[in-house]
Amino acid sequence: MWLAPRTASRPAWTSSTTDLLKVGRVAKAHGLRGEVVVQLWTDQTQRVDPGSELTTERGTLTVVWSTPFGPDRYIVQFEGVFDRDAADSLRGVELSAEPLEDVADVLWVHELVGATVRDARGTALGVIASVEANPASDLMVLESGGLIPVRFVTAHDPAAHTVEVDIPDGLLDL
Repeated sequence: MWLAPRTASRPAWTSSTTDLLKVGRVAKAHGLRGEVVVQLWTDQTQRVDPGSELTTERGTLTVVWSTPFGPDRYIVQFEGVFDRDAADSLRGVELSAEPLEDVADVLWVHELVGATVRDARGTALGVIASVEANPASDLMVLESGGLIPVRFVTAHDPAAHTVEVDIPDGLLDL
């Protein structure tokens, strides 16, 4: 299993009052014709495919075209953004989108938050308050403050809103 959205440079994810997922942000303007550099916080690169719609606090942005610009960055042209000034005005704007259809063996952050964590014996360890990015392994933050690396997840049941983990003895005893 792997966690999505996932990159080392994305911010911590927490619960939200909207069904939209934060998928990236506009890093800066690029060039003179309205292109911007978008940093994706997800490995679902179809988020910047032509025709994709991304929601912002300013309204919806529709992707005209995009091209890779590093491991998690894309140069993107949005509809209606035709010059450097318009592109500059988007700097720092966060991009959100609807959840994608489920992909096998993927843990979605929005499904983990609020789930009950159980060990292999079925003992409840707590409820996930948020998921934080960490270079070694993203961390599930329990409401109690306990931290469990996502790599210890052995099963996930979205319908029951539970996560099963196989953690080393003493991990939560600190």
